[in-house]
Amino acid sequence: MFVPIHDDNPLRSIRFPIVTVALIVANVAIYLLELSPQGQVIAASFAVVPSELFQVGVFGGPAYGARDALYVPESYTLLTYMFLHGDIFHLAGNMLFLWVFGDNIEDAMGHLRFLVFYLACGIFGGLVHATATSLWSSDLANVPLIGASGAVAGVITAYLILHPRVRVWIVAFRVIPLRITARFALGAWILSQFVMLFIPEVGPVAWWAHVGGIVAGAVLVPFLRRPGVPLFDRRPESA
Repeated sequence: MFVPIHDDNPLRSIRFPIVTVALIVANVAIYLLELSPQGQVIAASFAVVPSELFQVGVFGGPAYGARDALYVPESYTLLTYMFLHGDIFHLAGNMLFLWVFGDNIEDAMGHLRFLVFYLACGIFGGLVHATATSLWSSDLANVPLIGASGAVAGVITAYLILHPRVRVWIVAFRVIPLRITARFALGAWILSQFVMLFIPEVGPVAWWAHVGGIVAGAVLVPFLRRPGVPLFDRRPESA
């Protein structure tokens, strides 16, 4: 839909977004490990497989799935899946959104609370995806889920709630540079995730994980923001 490039939103409470950068570094490093000869096989053990997750229960041990090279407790995969990516474009898209918007959410929450927020959004996104596919799509219930999209969706939602009037540089439809407010850019992105739930033939994207991350982000940001950080920032728009 669009690619974010830059936002006009300086940091106010922290000097450097150490958690945001650390998450990006971790994702890139793990992706490089996935490129090793046995990387993809091992990575399958750390993905969320809905049928296996519910076979042993959310807090159960390993399900000993056919794809597993390592026997990882299924509950752990709700954390590990969000650091795995299918290809360089999958990784780059998630990390670009995290880079542009994550620093301001870390600034609004503080380092530790932002890390908790990010991981919680990813975990809830994985749970929502696993539940939805188990209930309504038995075929997808056996397909591994990987990617940081659920966690990043929470970051995007938090940004929209905290900074809707900030202007953001984006590239729309791959070629059109635009500078528009976050409420239009991110609001359209969030709306599209719900629309895509009803268009299942559009690519192998885990839309339910995105929606889970969106819901978690909206619920958590009022509680995890620093005292004094307002919702729906009322500062004047940049000219």
